[in-house]
Amino acid sequence: MKITVACIGRAGRAKHDAAQSLLEDYRARLPWPVTIREVEDRRQGGNAADRKAREGALLLAAVPKGAVIVALDEKGRSLSSRQFAETLAGWRDGGEQEVAFLIGGADGHDAAVLDRARLTLSLSAMTWPHLLARMLLLEQLYRAWSLQAGHPYHRD
Repeated sequence: MKITVACIGRAGRAKHDAAQSLLEDYRARLPWPVTIREVEDRRQGGNAADRKAREGALLLAAVPKGAVIVALDEKGRSLSSRQFAETLAGWRDGGEQEVAFLIGGADGHDAAVLDRARLTLSLSAMTWPHLLARMLLLEQLYRAWSLQAGHPYHRD
């Protein structure tokens, strides 16, 4: 299964902080290829609805053709690690080859993104900085793989 993480961000951000290092560690552990696509809305100004619409269009344009879309959103569905692993396995076993996880900007996702998402997922009821949300997502992807593979990383 291929994984894409498309997120609103700033190109050229420093790549040496601890969260980025941890993100790369989990990315390297995963047997699934992971592509991170950081997109930036370079237009300044406008109200929240305008920003969300522009960011939504950028995120949807970053989704590979045919990928299952998962929108990360604080109002999304909360899954246990095991439920998350079972959801991914179900998609894989159903013939899906790629999943794209979308992380919106500070104002959240545009309705166009939420309408296209097969799953709207909450990592927590708390709001996390985007880089930490990426790291949490990759850790949960690794945990999902370990559950599917019977690897001892996840113990009940």
